[in-house]
Amino acid sequence: MGGDLLAAVRTSGRYRTVAEAERAVQHVLAAFAGQLTGEERRAFLKSVPPGLIAGRIRDERRRTACEFVDSVAARTEGATHATARWDASTVLTAIGGHLGEELLQRVLAQLPKGYALLFGRADLTPTA
Repeated sequence: MGGDLLAAVRTSGRYRTVAEAERAVQHVLAAFAGQLTGEERRAFLKSVPPGLIAGRIRDERRRTACEFVDSVAARTEGATHATARWDASTVLTAIGGHLGEELLQRVLAQLPKGYALLFGRADLTPTA
């Protein structure tokens, strides 16, 4: 199951076991993939190692970054907003490194403000 990616998540997230890192990856990606649409979703799913996203991806209503973190917390037994933010940021930063710059920029352009921070990037989107 995506050994290099899982190892990166375990190391950067300081998870004690591979199983903990795997759980974080599955919960975050299950919540995240439904936020993307069209070509960006297809390209994102092709870039993620097989087996990391379990089950069918459902379209979900567009969530702010904060709401997304809350949805990760709701999927994770015993999670708080802070631990879910840690999981989301750890996983998405690792995934971002595997996507390539061009795809990552397209993905971020499709999402509401605030997601760049979860990918370990500065959120430099101009405000109106």
